[in-house]
Amino acid sequence: MSKTRRKKSTEVPASKLRWKCPVDELDFATTEDLQPSTEIIGQERALRAIRLGLDIESPGYNIYVAGFVGTGRNTTIKRLLEELDKGETPPSDLCYVHNFRNPDMPSLIELPAACGKGLRNDMSLLIETLQRNIPLVFENERYQESRKKLIETFKEREKQLLKTLEKQVEEEGFVLAQIQAGPYTRPEVVPVVGEDAVSFDTLEKYVEEGKVTREDFDKRKEQYKRLSTELESTFKDVRKIEKEMRQEVERFDMKAVLPLVKDAIGELIQKYADYRKLVTYFEDVEKDIIENIDRFKPKAEQPAMFTPFVPMQPAQDEFLEYRVNVLVDNSETKGRPVIIETTPNYRNLFGTIERVVGRFGEVRSDFTRVKAGSLLRANGGYLVLNALDVLIEPGVWHAIKRTIRNRVIEVQPYDPFYLFAGTSLKPEPVDFNLKVVMIGDAYLYHLLYTYDEDFKKIFKIKADFDTVMPRDKGAIRDYAAFLTRVCADEGHPHFEKTGVAAVAEYGARLAGNREKLTTRFLKIVDIAREACYWASKDKTKLVQGGHVEKAIEEKIYRVKLVEEKIQELIERDVLMIDIEGEKVGQVNGLSVYDLGDHVFGRPSKITCQTSMGRAGIINIEREANLSGRTHDKGVLILSGYIRAMYARERPLTLSASLCFEQSYTGVEGDSASAAELFAFLSSLSEVPLRQEVAVTGSVNQKGDIQPIGGVNEKIEGFFDVCRAKGLSGRQGVMIPARNVDDLMLRPDVVEAVKKGKFHVHAITTAEEGIEILTGMPAGKRRADGTYPKGSVNFHVDRKLSELSEKMKSFAEKVKPEPEEEEADAEEPSES
Repeated sequence: MSKTRRKKSTEVPASKLRWKCPVDELDFATTEDLQPSTEIIGQERALRAIRLGLDIESPGYNIYVAGFVGTGRNTTIKRLLEELDKGETPPSDLCYVHNFRNPDMPSLIELPAACGKGLRNDMSLLIETLQRNIPLVFENERYQESRKKLIETFKEREKQLLKTLEKQVEEEGFVLAQIQAGPYTRPEVVPVVGEDAVSFDTLEKYVEEGKVTREDFDKRKEQYKRLSTELESTFKDVRKIEKEMRQEVERFDMKAVLPLVKDAIGELIQKYADYRKLVTYFEDVEKDIIENIDRFKPKAEQPAMFTPFVPMQPAQDEFLEYRVNVLVDNSETKGRPVIIETTPNYRNLFGTIERVVGRFGEVRSDFTRVKAGSLLRANGGYLVLNALDVLIEPGVWHAIKRTIRNRVIEVQPYDPFYLFAGTSLKPEPVDFNLKVVMIGDAYLYHLLYTYDEDFKKIFKIKADFDTVMPRDKGAIRDYAAFLTRVCADEGHPHFEKTGVAAVAEYGARLAGNREKLTTRFLKIVDIAREACYWASKDKTKLVQGGHVEKAIEEKIYRVKLVEEKIQELIERDVLMIDIEGEKVGQVNGLSVYDLGDHVFGRPSKITCQTSMGRAGIINIEREANLSGRTHDKGVLILSGYIRAMYARERPLTLSASLCFEQSYTGVEGDSASAAELFAFLSSLSEVPLRQEVAVTGSVNQKGDIQPIGGVNEKIEGFFDVCRAKGLSGRQGVMIPARNVDDLMLRPDVVEAVKKGKFHVHAITTAEEGIEILTGMPAGKRRADGTYPKGSVNFHVDRKLSELSEKMKSFAEKVKPEPEEEEADAEEPSES
């Protein structure tokens, strides 16, 4: 079988394996020569969306910031909100006061910023003034004399009524006496016999003894009934007089203090005349003070009641109804408030109503225990939240949707066990007037947009943060200015231009395309800090390119334990990887291992066995439930390509099994479909494949090689294996030509390619790949459906013809004779 070596037209030159930042073209010597970056780098699309969302005041134009961690989402939001005009008038102070008409619904008072404290102080001063001056009115001699005369007038009326009643009782031979009835005494009409007052029981005994006649007894009984009625009527009149006296005394007291109260509250009404709601509140306060004037009178100290095993409670404020709860104080706020809530649980976002448990277990609350949350503190401004934190906190997501939708903020405690709730307060709601900025990833955004109907109505602006930006001189200078800011903010040594170039090259590697730079600046700043550390270890004043490379090496070394263990297994031949010679039905595929904190590539042996049969292509990984859906799709596409190439004239009559050898975990992705195709063609044609060339790339049904991910890690993984076993100069990898722009290989790999010790081939079709692996032409189909003799496709087609003929012969041999079939049909079957 003759082999003709194909020219290396597909080999990628070393200049295209890695982008080298042109140090000489940088127009600065160190980052100290540059101004620190104050711009948001590489996120023009997101910036335009955020500015639009911040400027539109219409309902629903809240902002969802989507992107990966480390792309500057939080920094951008903070920076843009800090740039807002601080000269704007801050939002109103929010206060709750007692609602005298409906105590369970505290009233909301809105005042200009910094006026809330003033109202609270004014009300406290009012109560202090009344506490001090009202007792002085009651202690005045003229007041006491007038009050005493008023009381004596009513007492004299009572006295005259009782005197008239006593005279009437005495004239009829009775006397008024106080009778004990349990713990109380009551007046009673008692008959007099001789000079003694006796009860009717005693009087009845006198009748039996003959001391009193029956007629006299009956007469006195009638008199008793009539006098008792008179007694009851008289005391009813006395109670009326006492009630009238209390009312007159109260009116007298109110009249005495009314000028004082009106003057004090009148000053407040005049001061806050522009706030109608507050004026109404002051009028209610005045009315309540007048009606409850006794609470301002001096009181004798009561001894504290001691209950064993029950803790003493602090004394309650008896003037609580006149206090002011300043819920939100914007006295120190400059412009619109910006609140970044890092712990968005229900209490922190919506506030709460605190409860107090009394000495005997009773639960109570009042308007002074209403506490504001971030929504109220940010009202009139901006609130920044983390989307995932909001969604995982119980009750928060539905409550915040309801708040934004209804445009009102209600303060209520979060009561999952509402049956045990101990408060019935319902404070007056606050009008919702703020912009909510929620930061999350794109996956979460699409989930909410798809499954939550309210989400798309209340978050109309999506700010998408990209992970890459175009690589140009301006982008590299932005990188340098960013490093300047990091060094200035954190006190690190500055970077030489070689250090900046090394960081830019690292950014291109992270971007996965040498024409791009990453915008995941969290990773960039981590490498910068570690490079500064290694520069300080070298006792150099500036960070150089070598320090950046050292930081990258050390960062990888810290997390590459698993990679080294797999490499060790390959070197010991526990994981069997052939990198020399040729074998039929075997090829080295390239896999990527993603551990989260580290991604690396390693070769995997892929084998194929073909035989006569009708099973088609068997995916062993799928049969063992070790194959992902994308890998299954890749195998099915591969089957489509094979049918298109070789089954136009006849059906495929073969069984072929594809396997990732020594793979005991799952296989996912379609990047091995090209390697699986080459292994299948080799097994079927019995043409051996070069083992020193590893393959990655997916194939479509037309035979085109499609780009894949992780190309740099795959190449470097195979290079490490070859270097450990010895570079022969023939080893290399085969990648899709469309991945060439993604190459950003390690310097040692590039150097090996330069010296001809390692090779990188870029292919666009399956035919190119099979020619590199076999050294034979693939062979193009002729008009008559045949392939050129000596080509790989010729051997494949011939093998398929042989298998088809063998299948026909086998079917003829096993086909039973007609007489035998009839005889078998007549024989009874055995159970």
